[in-house]
Amino acid sequence: MIRRCITVVAFVSVLFSAEAFAVSWDELSDSQRELLSKYRSQWSGLSGDQQQRLAAGAQRWSSMDPESRATMQKRFTRWQTLSPERRAELTRRFEQFRSLSPEQQQKLRMRMQNFRRLSPEQQRHLRERFRELSPQQRSQALDRMKESGTPDLYQDKHDDR
Repeated sequence: MIRRCITVVAFVSVLFSAEAFAVSWDELSDSQRELLSKYRSQWSGLSGDQQQRLAAGAQRWSSMDPESRATMQKRFTRWQTLSPERRAELTRRFEQFRSLSPEQQQKLRMRMQNFRRLSPEQQRHLRERFRELSPQQRSQALDRMKESGTPDLYQDKHDDR
């Protein structure tokens, strides 16, 4: 009897934990349904996690101002034109960035902002200088960056620029 109860409780908890993440099509707002209309026929077959991610993405998109939407559309269009290898590399870098502590992420953001504030000519000059370094000099420069608390996310790919 106890064994049977445990089995039933386990089954019910697994069933409800999977369903707890599911989002029914009718629960979506009108704007979410409109944005996700191409998923309607397959919605019930998606995992609860997939449904939640799509619903959250549609909600974010709906709450963006037109300028932000245009920026995101440009980024997405550019992403689609990248080779699968380049997408994989950028995905790897993004995951690496997400694995950093908030402090390290902030340092990296600040470095990037400082770099972007430079004129295009200054940016080009810095890139060229880095490319001209010997492998040993590059390694030393990257080590100095790491010692300063900012890991290098561009390792192995500086030559592509």
